[in-house]
Amino acid sequence: MKPLPSLLALALAAAPIAAEARLSAPETRIARTVEQERERTVALLERLVNQNSGSLNLAGVEAVGRMMRAELEPLGFEVRWIPMTETGRAGHIVALHRGDGKGRKMLLIGHLDTVFEPDSPFQRFVRKGDKAEGPGSGDDKGGMVVMVAALRAMQAAGTLRSADIEIVLTGDEEDSGNPIEIARRDLIAAGKRADVALDFEGLAQEDGRDMGSIARRSAGSWEIRATGRTGHSSGIFSQAAGNGAIYELARILEAFRTELPEQNLTFNTGLVVGGATAALDEGGIRGAATGKTNIIPAVAIARGDIRTLSREQNERVVAKMRDIVAKHLPGAGAEISFGSDSYPPMAPTAGNRALLERLNVINRDLGLAEMGTLDPLKRGAGDISFVAEYADGLVGLGTASEGDHAPGETVDLASIDRQAKRAAILMTRLSRERR
Repeated sequence: MKPLPSLLALALAAAPIAAEARLSAPETRIARTVEQERERTVALLERLVNQNSGSLNLAGVEAVGRMMRAELEPLGFEVRWIPMTETGRAGHIVALHRGDGKGRKMLLIGHLDTVFEPDSPFQRFVRKGDKAEGPGSGDDKGGMVVMVAALRAMQAAGTLRSADIEIVLTGDEEDSGNPIEIARRDLIAAGKRADVALDFEGLAQEDGRDMGSIARRSAGSWEIRATGRTGHSSGIFSQAAGNGAIYELARILEAFRTELPEQNLTFNTGLVVGGATAALDEGGIRGAATGKTNIIPAVAIARGDIRTLSREQNERVVAKMRDIVAKHLPGAGAEISFGSDSYPPMAPTAGNRALLERLNVINRDLGLAEMGTLDPLKRGAGDISFVAEYADGLVGLGTASEGDHAPGETVDLASIDRQAKRAAILMTRLSRERR
């Protein structure tokens, strides 16, 4: 993580923007262009949604990548398709717009894939006035059209010309490929080149009010395998037989429940099997066990997740989990392992807060309500976390939607306009801030 406040945070503290600031002539042109191109933008969303791009539909994800290429190249972006065959996924779009090299370098993040595979009955875009249903209409095809609408408006206003922008649209955000270090290699490299990362996943709302997101928690997995001496149940708890694997696992899980809780931490046990024999399938989502009431269980397995707000918190909690596991009951043993496909946290840094304040100045200039800070417990893990230690970040520049990840996912089409205006003006102003 950055040891000192970012340049953006320091600049904001040193020279606060006057409350009476208003839109410049180019920014007014941006807002007008977004409104004038509303139907063009919705038509793009419809085309994207009607092309299935479930994470495992490799051809479909690549097709959406070609559609996005067709939008970005006319805006002056150099677009590359990065195949991800070695991770079992389709690939990513990486697009570069070279500006004048003087302003802040920006990374825009979105994703091509959805949770809806070709066998889902939910496949088509259906418009219902100012709302529309469709697979990925909010997550994240809505976010991609906000991105395109913002960039088009910047081009029309002449502010895109000088902006240094890199875009990474991953093809496996909903079901990441493995190994994760390869799957996120290109995103991380882009993050190291950036000063600011803007995530175009969905806009968070509370009680109808738009909220700003400056943090995302991690998402990792763990697995415990407890062992015991098997034998006749009449000997349970004796010095010779010990406590068995299931009591050992129960001890560990109860200690997790009572000793681990702290602010911004959650951990869940999602699957447990145990008995004379026990095993999980290759994917770790199904289990099988055998046993009898008069046999001391020899093995017990539990799998779960852990979510933290910072690397420091994650390291500390993991160390405490290891300590708990190591305090074995007599005649029992256990080991804990942690998944290699974890998403890191995005901590709420001073630089991130400064970005949200920048956005709230824009909200005032646009006549929109200021955005409060979303509780990170209310937002899941995401791709921006992979670059959080390299660049200041802001999450949620995509559309407002409801019912994401389920049939009936519905996007608020009216949110496209205000999100595209916010994003375009924010990028315009950042592009004029000297590095």
